[in-house]
Amino acid sequence: MTKGEHTAHRQRLKERYLREGMDSLEEHVVLELLLFFAIPRCDTNKTAHKLIDRFGSLHAVFDAPMEELIAVDGIGESSALLIKAVPDFYRRYAKSKMQNGSFVNSLEDIGKYLMPFFAGVNVEVMYLLLLDGHRRIIACEKMTAGSVNMAALSVREIVAAALKYNAVAAVVAHNHPNAVLIPSQTDIVTTEKIYRALKAVDVTLLDHMIMSDTDFVSLHQSGMMSQLQR
Repeated sequence: MTKGEHTAHRQRLKERYLREGMDSLEEHVVLELLLFFAIPRCDTNKTAHKLIDRFGSLHAVFDAPMEELIAVDGIGESSALLIKAVPDFYRRYAKSKMQNGSFVNSLEDIGKYLMPFFAGVNVEVMYLLLLDGHRRIIACEKMTAGSVNMAALSVREIVAAALKYNAVAAVVAHNHPNAVLIPSQTDIVTTEKIYRALKAVDVTLLDHMIMSDTDFVSLHQSGMMSQLQR
């Protein structure tokens, strides 16, 4: 394409997005549109196709490591950084909508509240959600990042946070980046340690949720929490 043809093509694609929305665009076209903002003068359609061919899907492109993105012909550091930032932008946007002070009436509400905190996260992270006596959210804090095995080392921090906010109840949640939402033995042992520690300061651990960015499993609903209360 000539420079004028490139400009016209980009304008048509922008207008299509504004007219029809993102859901109307094929996965490679989503990437093509995104790359307009990092690659001002090249054919981003070809580059978008190369990304999909290399990684297999749109979400796999966003989840790919920086060094693997840069290895794709046509992708430089700025383009790779923009791609990696998209899930982080979404997560910050979603978390911004989840303001403290919201009331949660069920574990389903809590799970839905927490899911955006794990969107696009590729390492294990644990969050502590704290509630007052009216089931109103008073804080949601990241406790660990890296490996859930570290969670056992953060029990003291969890108790300190619960006392700091004068919480009555708590929920802990961590993700399995492989999206296999099956509690491990480590998850169960960690839950018991946190439950006992919070009980000692009169805070009820309502649940431990295993999260992905699209679903969650509740240890309470699976019956594991009731075993701790015996």
